[in-house]
Amino acid sequence: MGFIKAFAGAIGGTFADQWLDFLAPPAGLSPTAAIFAAVPQGQNAGRGSNTKGSSNIITNGSKIVVPEGYGLITFTEGRISGFIAEPGGYTFTSDDQNSQSIFAGDGFISPLVKTSWERFKFGGQPGAQQLAIYVNLKEIPNNRFGTQSEIYWDDAYLNAQVGALVRGTYTLKIVDPVLFVTRFVPATYIVPNGPVFDFTDIDNDAASQLFNEVVSALSPAFSMYTNDPSKGNRITRIQSDALGFAQSLGQAVEDGYKWRTERGLEIISVAIQAIEYDEDTRALLSDVKKADALSGQRGNTFLQQSVARGVQAAGETGGGAGLAMFGMGAGTAGGMAGSIQQPTQPTPGPFATPAPPAQQAPAAQPAAPGGGDAGDPVAKLAQFKQMLDAGLITQADFDAAKAKVLGL
Repeated sequence: MGFIKAFAGAIGGTFADQWLDFLAPPAGLSPTAAIFAAVPQGQNAGRGSNTKGSSNIITNGSKIVVPEGYGLITFTEGRISGFIAEPGGYTFTSDDQNSQSIFAGDGFISPLVKTSWERFKFGGQPGAQQLAIYVNLKEIPNNRFGTQSEIYWDDAYLNAQVGALVRGTYTLKIVDPVLFVTRFVPATYIVPNGPVFDFTDIDNDAASQLFNEVVSALSPAFSMYTNDPSKGNRITRIQSDALGFAQSLGQAVEDGYKWRTERGLEIISVAIQAIEYDEDTRALLSDVKKADALSGQRGNTFLQQSVARGVQAAGETGGGAGLAMFGMGAGTAGGMAGSIQQPTQPTPGPFATPAPPAQQAPAAQPAAPGGGDAGDPVAKLAQFKQMLDAGLITQADFDAAKAKVLGL
């Protein structure tokens, strides 16, 4: 009974494999699918006539469709036997006796008997293995990455070490399908009826390895980007420069893991969804932003606004003592400036003990502070506000001066 079953199975499978078939990609593929087997349409809701052909035999003369954006690799006995990179329709031809078709004029008795005999020896299974798989050559999206703890890099903008949590997505492309399939894809995906190789599949150990390598490359990628003068040395630009940071990340994974040269993969673009800096980095960023705001012409404008606000605040609080301070005028202000540069010749303050009459100099006439217009009260108050901020006069002196200038 077992002999008949094996023989009958061999004959039935042999005749089914003689049918000229039509191979195409399976339906319902995810955009992140990278490797998947060509499906005979006679076995997959196509014409429905050929349902007993072997899954690892491609009939000689069968038609294979290669859609736009995909490549096709054929295997014979586990080795690559053909590669198609251009879209279109193709006819499969093979010298293997298992692929000879009685409907293609390849002969009837000799190939059929030889094939039946080989299948009988292998328990009803073909003695050869032929396989066609598609490779996704499009830009493959939605490859996620994220760090569970802070990563650190040396940052040229802050001139310090920076720490942050980072998460985002990247797109990649299979730039060398043959290299990718032979060097990286596990053998479990290169078998008849094998699973789809999907980069987002959590059970795909190869895809998980790529995820871990990208995370490990983030630190050198950030350092590479922020220390590149052509990219502005600004970490704040990374989130808006998807292409520029993708180049840095791609170079980092190539330096560390040889994605392009050893695996046929390349990162195309990166979208960073969030960068959460640690506490020290946030404080440093705040300080650097303030320093930037106070540098150059912007700093002069900021200082003038600060003085104006100080004058306004002083006018609102009022004051009454130290009017003699403003009697000194600009000459006294110049003397105070001189006292800073030449501490060995101190200038008496407004409350110092007067010198003996014989040594006192004649009283100076009031002059406009800073040599400006004597009738400009704002200029006077601005000058004395600067002196107050510099610690050259007291708040009481400033209040008295303000009262005198404003005629209070």
